[in-house]
Amino acid sequence: MQDMTERGPRAQIEALRARTGEAIIGQREVIGLLANGNLLVEGLPGLAKTRAIKAPARNLECDFSRIQFTPDLLPSDVTGTEVYYQGEGGGAFRFEAGPIFANLVLADEINCAPAKVQAALLEAMQERQVTVAGTTHRMEPLFMVMATQNPIEQEGTYPPPEAQMDRFLMHVNITYPPVEDKVEVIRLVCAEEAAAQAGAGGPASARPAPIPQEAAFAARREIAALRVAPEMERYIADLVSATRMPSAFGEDLARWIEVGASPRASLALDKCGRTHAWLAGRDYVDPEDIRAVVADVLRHRLGLSYEVQGEGIHPDAVVAEIVRQVALP
Repeated sequence: MQDMTERGPRAQIEALRARTGEAIIGQREVIGLLANGNLLVEGLPGLAKTRAIKAPARNLECDFSRIQFTPDLLPSDVTGTEVYYQGEGGGAFRFEAGPIFANLVLADEINCAPAKVQAALLEAMQERQVTVAGTTHRMEPLFMVMATQNPIEQEGTYPPPEAQMDRFLMHVNITYPPVEDKVEVIRLVCAEEAAAQAGAGGPASARPAPIPQEAAFAARREIAALRVAPEMERYIADLVSATRMPSAFGEDLARWIEVGASPRASLALDKCGRTHAWLAGRDYVDPEDIRAVVADVLRHRLGLSYEVQGEGIHPDAVVAEIVRQVALP
């Protein structure tokens, strides 16, 4: 069997996707890791949001930490704090790193903690650093925040502010799987429980070697080198501009959108489009790559009117209308 480190980045990433697929049945592929961004996963209870996020961490050579967001959480519980230590030569403050200092960070039920705790993630998510007591602490080169939230929880929850939502590269909705996948989930869980029982008290079952971090870095370099035609760059700009000047694209969009997407949306569309094309085995980006990721990139960046919210129109319907109105290159 060929050693994993001797294989190219594409083969290594495909192996990571395959192993993730063994743990998650019917869920959308997570591309945030390769696009070097943060991910927000939203779905009803029991749809394996946490499992979907932990699966890559189990199969990648990385440090993983989980933060369970609760109303009594403090910002220092996330970032860490200065602790005073008394020694023989005197006392001194020493920084004790919090759980944010890991490669993959799971922020579970992020909307269950108040805004001041959510804000503790902002600097790390955007600038890959944390500042405590005037000292800046850098994150590892491989760093990604993956957050989950439950859309039906209302009482005792704190919706993340718009500034933080914009720092998520993608907002992925997980929906109920089809019947065929539900059957596979039952079989998967039963097989895992049987394996756990068989291994209880005995030697641990052999697991394949984790995918090295360098595979992600090498893949990112190849993704950055993908060719993006000027027409595709203009298409990305037009999609985002349509959210800021909706009246130019129809009365419905003008009535639905109050605040358009920020410049980060253009950068996110470019990154995610490149990643989608790379995963498809192409060295160029076409309109289908952009259309495949545009809903995940825009749905959390649109400020919708109270009227459209009252009518129950989902952000995905707004994004779909934008895609319909903006001409293909």
